[in-house]
Amino acid sequence: MNEKGELIITLPPRTPVYFAQRLVDSSRDNIRDWQKKHVVKTKTFHDGDQIGHSHSIKVVQSAANHPDVKIKGLVIVVSLPTTIRIENPPVQKLISTHIAKALQKEARAYLPRRLRYLADQHGFHYVSTRFGTQKGRWGSCSSRGTISLNVALMGLPLELIDYVLVHELCHTRQMNHSPQFWAEVAAILPDYKLLRKRIKTEHP
Repeated sequence: MNEKGELIITLPPRTPVYFAQRLVDSSRDNIRDWQKKHVVKTKTFHDGDQIGHSHSIKVVQSAANHPDVKIKGLVIVVSLPTTIRIENPPVQKLISTHIAKALQKEARAYLPRRLRYLADQHGFHYVSTRFGTQKGRWGSCSSRGTISLNVALMGLPLELIDYVLVHELCHTRQMNHSPQFWAEVAAILPDYKLLRKRIKTEHP
């Protein structure tokens, strides 16, 4: 099942379709439980929404006959004709594209400095930092010491951003999730279990 809630069943070649039907019939309760826990609801953006930690959305009326979105400073300006509402799917898609640009800008300004600060404070060493827009993870650390961070981190509270950064820094010493790894995390973030629980309710 994908994050839109669509059930996808893959069967070996020449397998009768009724096998898939039987599988679904026998797993309906499990499928519903999975949907409740994992399907990501699409966010609708509105006038005045806070984006990341620095940007906001502002809707203005336009004499043009088509919507337009521009980033002006720290404001994502959405120009709309009176006949088009912000909830319109093409408008939402346009806003989403510019939000990604705004978060990219925020991420490059904040995350490297914060990562370096935490590394220096706690004696970690890493080689470089990369940015991405992965849908399934907030960050990762390679065996060579490159830490990759999702720009969507800027949509999280600062304490959850720190949790992800500390998590990846600890992977520079422990490339696993062993008790030793979690001991490293706990030494810096004693309340990491609560933070870990909170971040599981979020999605990039």
